[in-house]
Amino acid sequence: MKPNVTGIILAGGYGKRLLPLTETTPKPLLELKSGYTILDKQIMDIKYAGIRKAYLLIGHLGGKIKERFGQSYKGVEIEYLEEEKPRGTLWALSNALRHVRTDVVVRNGDVVSDINIKNLVLQAQKGEGLITIAVTKMQSPYGIIEFSDRKITSFQEKPILDLYINAGIYYIRRGAFPLFQKRYERKEVENTVFQTLVEERKASPYYEEGAFWRSVDGIKDLEMVRKEFEARNDKPWGYERVIVNNENYLVKELYIRKGFRTSIHYHPSKDESMHVLEGEGYIDFPKDKKRTNAGVGNVIRIEPKNVHSIVALENLRIYEYSTPHPEDTVRVKDYYER
Repeated sequence: MKPNVTGIILAGGYGKRLLPLTETTPKPLLELKSGYTILDKQIMDIKYAGIRKAYLLIGHLGGKIKERFGQSYKGVEIEYLEEEKPRGTLWALSNALRHVRTDVVVRNGDVVSDINIKNLVLQAQKGEGLITIAVTKMQSPYGIIEFSDRKITSFQEKPILDLYINAGIYYIRRGAFPLFQKRYERKEVENTVFQTLVEERKASPYYEEGAFWRSVDGIKDLEMVRKEFEARNDKPWGYERVIVNNENYLVKELYIRKGFRTSIHYHPSKDESMHVLEGEGYIDFPKDKKRTNAGVGNVIRIEPKNVHSIVALENLRIYEYSTPHPEDTVRVKDYYER
């Protein structure tokens, strides 16, 4: 069942801290890897969450975004709202919400993330808040030092802190739309509508452990994200990353989002073992009508020609060790329009 939700992506910024790259390329069209941009990933993420219409709020070099995605992109209907000059996120969103008759998922166009949009929508629709804000743990930009009695007792280089920051992904109910049409002195939605909803206790958080997140604010951020995607191949259910590939064996990392599953498939020649690192799920063997638990620490062998599917009950991270047959997959049933 597809959610009755519209996507909105804020894709109009100048990206001044990414100059000279953004002189000729809008920030959302910066490539994560060859042929695959920030905006490609964002659109596909909302598609696989079941959202089939999106508004792209464009500005700087917006014509290049229109040229790339057109009126429909891989099954997602796209409409464009263009600013002639920047007016801030509040104006951009209030303008977009005038065109929408459903709840919305809003994304900042410079955020690269594996946050589970499908699960965010489900949680937000069950909750009572008018807005649900995805949050992520903050990484310190500096090394953290602890000391006692004039002696340094601990040094941690840029650790993940026990603090949460705005991840730039929001679920907004229609009941909140009138707040966006009010007059405010400030131009940013975070300091106006969101602040009002927080004060009225109508804002809820959404957090999931271990999901990759990075805001591409500058050149170093872009370099870090591109490194993340070097050997990574995004899938409807998450991603797979090749760690080792030689003549003797193949090692992959699989990340399957909660509520998703791989296709039902088999490998004619590949003999593989699944080592579960994080999360909870199971391996479904439909021909044998059995399931094998995939919990942390479990190792499950899957012999050649054994039809199976991996199902995630929580975000699931697996190391797959196998014989060296990287393209040796036959899909029996696929759950996604690829």
